Amino acid sequence: MSSANTPSVRRVVAQHPAHRDDIGDLVTRRPLPGPGLDQLDPFLFLNHHGPQVYPANNRGLPFGPHPHRGFETVTFILEGSLAHADSAKHQSVIHAGGVQWMTAGSGIVHAEISPEAFLREGGPLEILQLWVNLPSRLKMSEPRYVGLQKDGIPAVQLAGGGTLNLIAGEWQGQAGPIESLTGVFMSTLALPAGAREQLPVAPGRQVFLYVVSGDVMVGGEPVKAHHLIEVDRDGESLAIEAASDARLLFGHGELIDEPVYSHGPFVMTTRDEIVQAVEDYQNGKFGGLTL
Repeated sequence: MSSANTPSVRRVVAQHPAHRDDIGDLVTRRPLPGPGLDQLDPFLFLNHHGPQVYPANNRGLPFGPHPHRGFETVTFILEGSLAHADSAKHQSVIHAGGVQWMTAGSGIVHAEISPEAFLREGGPLEILQLWVNLPSRLKMSEPRYVGLQKDGIPAVQLAGGGTLNLIAGEWQGQAGPIESLTGVFMSTLALPAGAREQLPVAPGRQVFLYVVSGDVMVGGEPVKAHHLIEVDRDGESLAIEAASDARLLFGHGELIDEPVYSHGPFVMTTRDEIVQAVEDYQNGKFGGLTL
């Protein structure tokens, strides 16, 4: 029961398991889309790669040049490193604890591969990639990219003992380094065993909560690692308790509430826009990328 001084807590609606869908030798789990859940508006897709250890002289990540239009990709490098290059001339190598935020917008070609040092030496690798939809009015925005290393992301100490790594949005008067086009809040949470947090979320916003690792309770209900936790949109806070050391992806955003037409790497609002995206890419309008 809540009182005037206690924010109402959101309850768990469903737990969506991440299904294995390995890409070559890259361990891959995907909770979204999945059976019974096509999207969690405005969140479209999540891949969880690893954790695994690559040997020396490996082939690295398989994501060579490919196009996108109509949404944003947010990539969290939990372990290892990731090299990015795109047709808008952005290049970076981001290491463990860092994040890449790319707005595909009107169209971009990019590659996400392992840097030379990782190919040569190997090592641990764990990466999350989240796709965030854009409303129709922003789908043709100019492409942009921000790569952040760990030390560029504020680590906010929480009252219950955890740490919130603030990527986008505001937390207790502090702004994250990424300014989302749609006001999305995005963070990662590191919770030691015994941590108990109550995280504010404005009513009506869609929460995105994925348990990367650890034993956790959300709203008093036990939830499982490698599960996307769907909660209702009525409460004003999210109550999380860690029974063991845990790591989570925690974000929230406003519903777009528009049709979603997707075809591979393109996400638009009509079938005709998908056809146009394919034609534009085939005609070189996204620019080129040679590695």
